[in-house]
Amino acid sequence: MGGTDASGRADAPEPESPEPAPPEPESPAQAEPAGVPTMFDVARRAGVSHQTVSRVLNDLTGVAASTKLRVEQAIAELNYTPSPAARAMAKRRSGSIGLIQAGRPDYGPSSAALGFNEAARAAGFTVSQTSMRTLDADTLTQAVHRQALQRVEAIVLISGEREAVEVLRGIHAGVPLVAVASEDEPGTHRVSLDQYAGARLATEHLIGLGHREIRQVAGPSDSMDAAERRRGFADAIREHGLVLHDPIVGDWMPPSGHAAGELLRSDHDVTAVFVSNDQMSLGLLAAFRAAGLRVPEDVSVIGFDDIPEAAYFAPPLTTMRQDFDGLGRDIMATVLDVLRDEPTAPDRTERVPELVVRESTAPPRGSAR
Repeated sequence: MGGTDASGRADAPEPESPEPAPPEPESPAQAEPAGVPTMFDVARRAGVSHQTVSRVLNDLTGVAASTKLRVEQAIAELNYTPSPAARAMAKRRSGSIGLIQAGRPDYGPSSAALGFNEAARAAGFTVSQTSMRTLDADTLTQAVHRQALQRVEAIVLISGEREAVEVLRGIHAGVPLVAVASEDEPGTHRVSLDQYAGARLATEHLIGLGHREIRQVAGPSDSMDAAERRRGFADAIREHGLVLHDPIVGDWMPPSGHAAGELLRSDHDVTAVFVSNDQMSLGLLAAFRAAGLRVPEDVSVIGFDDIPEAAYFAPPLTTMRQDFDGLGRDIMATVLDVLRDEPTAPDRTERVPELVVRESTAPPRGSAR
């Protein structure tokens, strides 16, 4: 205890010896989980899904030998011991897959979702589905976590909007996440139809008929499919030495196609138009008809998707048929690959749309063909 000096002031306390500096934090890859380790900690350490950890713990088939070894090493490193209750829970698969549809309920995403539902049922799974008409990052994040709380084995996202996949990539849901995405998204289990190749085929069809003044009505800028179709069109135009004009940007709906048609009807050079979906093609055809332009005698038009009504447009629409049922099956096949931790799962991003020739395309006016 201190006393007082001559001035009556209390002695200053003796300084305490400094505490040793805390140790340097371990790297995230080596840091131990706080508290009692869980199955999710083991999964993160081994770089696998928690379903795979469950299969190893319960000595189930379907896990590659190298994957099993990684899991066993992670269990030993973390000193993980599952409780009897956890083992009992692990033996009970939920048999459910989560499906989230974000964005407008357009024909393509809705058809892909239907194909996925059918493929999931055929594989013995039920589907827990959530839909949102407009994309909001918080709402999407909450939907993913709600699905995870329902103990789904994986979550599938079907959305044409780039932001949705970016949001999904940043979510740690504890279950595998699979997205339909026509643009490459690192770190995402991805499935898609080849929009780029389909757009090239559509453009090559018009060029092959003899068209040299070709315009594009593109989809919205936030759409991955629209961006890939725009890229395919541009590359085909450049490779043939043709002039690439700026596209007219629509929103997938007929009114925007009609507005594009009103702009193009005064372009006396254009002989063909590649429209990035069939619904905008419908509006474009109506605008051309109102302006007295004949399709295909004056202007050829090709669409994309082959919606059921396309064969009954006036005139019947040449378009690119997308195999949405096949896309749905590909989504489910990828989910199964992920759940099994297949080391060499096939790339399911190369299914190319098919050209369907109807009456809306022909050689340009004055052509010798």
